[in-house]
Amino acid sequence: MPNSAKRRKLRVLFASSEAVPFAKTGGLGDVAGSLPRALKHAGARVAVILPKYASIPQEYKDQMKHVADFYVPLAWRNEYCGIEKLSLQDLDFYFVDNEAYFKRDGLYGYFDDGERFAFFSKAICEAIAKVPELECDVLHCNDWQTALCCVFLREFYQQIPQCANVKTVYTVHNVKFQGQYSDKVLDEVLGLGHIPAARDQLYCDRDSINYMKGALCYADFLTTVSPSYAYELQMPFYGEGLDDVFRRRQSVLRGILNGIDQGIWNPATDPMIPANYTEKDLEGKAECKRALQEELGLAQDPERPLVVSIGRLTDQKGLGLVRYAMEHLMQRGVQVAILGTGDKDHEDAFRYFDAKYGDQMCARIAFDNALSHRMYAGGDILLMPSEFEPCGLSQMIAMRYGTLPVVRETGGLRDSVAPYNKYTGEGTGFSFANMNADEMADTLLGACEIFWTEPENWHKLQLQAMATDFSWRRAANDYMDIYHDLHPEIIRYNKRRDR
Repeated sequence: MPNSAKRRKLRVLFASSEAVPFAKTGGLGDVAGSLPRALKHAGARVAVILPKYASIPQEYKDQMKHVADFYVPLAWRNEYCGIEKLSLQDLDFYFVDNEAYFKRDGLYGYFDDGERFAFFSKAICEAIAKVPELECDVLHCNDWQTALCCVFLREFYQQIPQCANVKTVYTVHNVKFQGQYSDKVLDEVLGLGHIPAARDQLYCDRDSINYMKGALCYADFLTTVSPSYAYELQMPFYGEGLDDVFRRRQSVLRGILNGIDQGIWNPATDPMIPANYTEKDLEGKAECKRALQEELGLAQDPERPLVVSIGRLTDQKGLGLVRYAMEHLMQRGVQVAILGTGDKDHEDAFRYFDAKYGDQMCARIAFDNALSHRMYAGGDILLMPSEFEPCGLSQMIAMRYGTLPVVRETGGLRDSVAPYNKYTGEGTGFSFANMNADEMADTLLGACEIFWTEPENWHKLQLQAMATDFSWRRAANDYMDIYHDLHPEIIRYNKRRDR
């Protein structure tokens, strides 16, 4: 242990472009709303920083307090930045305020996104240097929107005492979205064109630069959201052109499986479902199924397995396999309920199946959070045959509700679902290996066969699934290990909790 070791709380600044309950478009928002709270519980001093979007509910804006303001150098310009603060459920959130960049209807999808999030990243670095309460030991960045923090901190802020010892951890939530822009932004926005190391490591082709690639090269440690995804990212099929960088940096790459908020997703207390239930008494689940069948216009038959699918209707989620196998499933008497929005092609196909198969099939082409709770509780099986899945939350939520997942063995699905072993009775769901509709249908119908003919084994699987620990505590402890490895001079504030 270093001679200068001291016992104090390790300070973590968690940088994200979205966080529940302020702004959310996907899983990143859930992570940024839950993981920092678990890190605080594990002994860190944590703050979250995100943009002050116009879409943040007014009730939260009214509670924000102005902390600081300064100008952020962005290449040849200086842009105003205000820092606002709000404490919610004992966790501090800071908001980067600049109306020119963030006073818009949505979060992303604008022509100047490259400049907007370059500003956000630079503003974070400036805030660490200028706002005493934002000084930190670890800056934890997430996805392409905060990737440039890792580059800026190294190239522009090493001589500033508040920044000299900040270590960066960078988490990849989905490698498909990397932040690629014309190399004109190197000089015009980033101000990095004159620095050969930065220029060389940001280029991804002859005239484009890649924000995520910059973070992968510059961060002190890399994580992603499941162990299997960390392995898959090093393969050309999954790595989206960055597999060589992941292979090169594999010694500092680690996959840590996300958790879910077990307070929100709890069948014993969930206010959105018709009847609550626990592992000790699953009677309420039968009522949830009956009520869901009634709500969706399906035949109210407890003997029919009800297969639910909840999420985006895209090729990535394996919906092509479901479409291919639909007629076969219908012939076997299985009920299917789909909830989600996405590609028009898939939306139209499931509307067609809904019309064709009457009380056996229902498609709700919508985003409906309350209905998703009722479907997790009322379904027998969750179908999730993803082409790739960095982590996935649906399968964890379904298991919590005693709804057994049928998944493809990829990414977080492989890491979170233990396939049923008919000889030992072990397992928490069912899985198949290949992107093949017949293989998927065979696995799903095999699960239905157990539902039909082996109710005791089915019940046992439900209990095993419901007992699985998907809390954030486990992930938080793993992140704390990484942070302390980067800062061995800081003695762990409290002992690692038992898993």
